[in-house]
Amino acid sequence: MTEPHPYAGATIALATMHGKAEALAPAFVMLGASLVVPDSIDTDALGTFSGEIPRLHPPLETAIAKARLAMAATGLPLGLATEGSFGPDPVIGFVSIHRELAVLVDDLHGQMVCEWRNCHETNFASRVVAHASELDATRLARWRFPSHALIVRAEPQGPVVKSLQDRFALDAAIAACIARSPTRQARVETDMRAHLNPTRMNQIAALGERLVERLRCRCTRCRAPGFGRIDVETGLPCGWCGRPTGAVVAEIHGCAACPECLRLPRRDGLRQSDPAHCETCNP
Repeated sequence: MTEPHPYAGATIALATMHGKAEALAPAFVMLGASLVVPDSIDTDALGTFSGEIPRLHPPLETAIAKARLAMAATGLPLGLATEGSFGPDPVIGFVSIHRELAVLVDDLHGQMVCEWRNCHETNFASRVVAHASELDATRLARWRFPSHALIVRAEPQGPVVKSLQDRFALDAAIAACIARSPTRQARVETDMRAHLNPTRMNQIAALGERLVERLRCRCTRCRAPGFGRIDVETGLPCGWCGRPTGAVVAEIHGCAACPECLRLPRRDGLRQSDPAHCETCNP
């Protein structure tokens, strides 16, 4: 007889003000779990993409705090939250990267299970303008406007106008912010809130599927759900000189509820690193 999953029939409190249940709920149905969104929490109090309220803590800590807010509001022992961040790819540089993490806080098993997803599929961008005409149709299409909303703010500081999905409203917001700007400029940027950014919402849905796939995997020692990758071991030897490189040689999988841990070799079977990644052969 198949062992029932610990979350079968469970209700999980989801912390969101931006419609993320639409993206995440289908994956959790596969566990037999449902999501509930409390309407009495303010996740913006922990920081906003538009910057009026700064994010004071790292993404994982912020996501855990969000989940705890939802748990406190509902009285449920299970809480779920995601946290996204955007910026230049630290390796490629000129390409934007989207980092999204999801955390399930589980007071039933005394654990927190986290999964993450990094991708370049994002419209994240901004531009400082002195007139609305500087934003031509080609650039706006590249930013996926109007299906993806924009934000306008006075540069370098001043009023902020959000949720813009109409060219007339966009132009009016730019003019208003320029009028209030000491430099007579406005910054136009993509609105990265999930409910106004379908590309981000798609990534959240994919991350939800990844998290649920992990939750299906149970610890062989304590049977808690969520056994999976918690770290990596670097040191894959260079194919030329044999010295260890920064490339991954193994994955460390573990349980968030007990000390059970496994070292697993690379899934692709690669045993040597490209010399391009070797500090000795390619300093």
